[in-house]
Amino acid sequence: MTTSLQDVYRLADFVDTFALGHYARVLSATDRRTGKPVAFKVLRPEHLSPDGDMRWEYRAFPSEADLLGRLAASPSIVKLIDCGYVESSDEAPRTGEIASFGTQVKAFGQAAAEHAQKGWRPYLALEDLPRANNLLYLMKPNQPGTRWRLPSEEGLALATQFAQFLQLAHAQKVVYLDHKLEHVYWDGSRLQIIDLNSSRLLTGQPDDANQYRADLRSLCVGILYPVFTGISAINGALRAQPSSMSEVEARYQNVAQLDFGVEPTLSPALQDLMQRGAAQGFDTAAEFATELQLVAALHGWDAPGADNTAARRQARDQMRAALKKIRQGQDSLRDARDLLRDAAILDEITPDLEDELRRLVKAVNQMLGNRVIP
Repeated sequence: MTTSLQDVYRLADFVDTFALGHYARVLSATDRRTGKPVAFKVLRPEHLSPDGDMRWEYRAFPSEADLLGRLAASPSIVKLIDCGYVESSDEAPRTGEIASFGTQVKAFGQAAAEHAQKGWRPYLALEDLPRANNLLYLMKPNQPGTRWRLPSEEGLALATQFAQFLQLAHAQKVVYLDHKLEHVYWDGSRLQIIDLNSSRLLTGQPDDANQYRADLRSLCVGILYPVFTGISAINGALRAQPSSMSEVEARYQNVAQLDFGVEPTLSPALQDLMQRGAAQGFDTAAEFATELQLVAALHGWDAPGADNTAARRQARDQMRAALKKIRQGQDSLRDARDLLRDAAILDEITPDLEDELRRLVKAVNQMLGNRVIP
């Protein structure tokens, strides 16, 4: 059953301009049925085939919906709210009909061929995540010579949650594959992961073990290395990565050694862990998670077999409390800057007052440019 797109969703602006993907465009939207915000991910119109054939980009949508369902038990994976097809061929659909399947993923996949023949595009409505938490958005410098990285305490927490996600995914025979910062959201304590359209469900082939090892390598090279150093292992500067299937599979194939010269103060045990991962030295996500626990124990974490002293635990507790205050302080600086900016553009203020407001904005921006946490 179809209905008007405008009756189901109120679509706003694109929210993917800082990291455009190969398959889809993503718009901010409101689900009129619930009143809640969603991220509306829709196939790019150029991937429609004139003869109604389903290109692999088209098929990626039912595949992603299926994988989201399989991995829904993970607290780190973005939540699927709705899936379906839209009639509009405009890059940003505004009018036309919509066929919504809710979370009936099987029915959504079965209807793909019919809607491809009609020229309708698949969409996914996903949990709305704040762009301010996207790691590429947070860590990509806005001026040359600037580099930020997560504090080791937060990086270890992110790595632990990612390892738990991969343990669940691999147990479901799913390899994530598309490891890059623009797919990772982090608020200081919770990891959230998006985009499974390049992920793969394995079918019990002899090569599956290599796929799991490669997935762990991609985690170490594509996520953890930039998280702990502030640079890319393949590009140096942080930038959005291409995401066609061939590019995803080839992205980290030639990276077997990581250079930590830019961040020599990083824990040697953490460097060794990532080096081993880059060399595909971990057979399973569980093995990686166990080794990660031992590294975390050196940073005051409790872990099986760790001989942590009261002093180590106290030091970690105080560091966590300090990082929380730093985050709060940086948020307060941003709020203060916005107040100053708004005041500087008010009509009928004197040049003297405007100059002082702009001086303060510049000074606060300099402080934020040297911030401790991305």
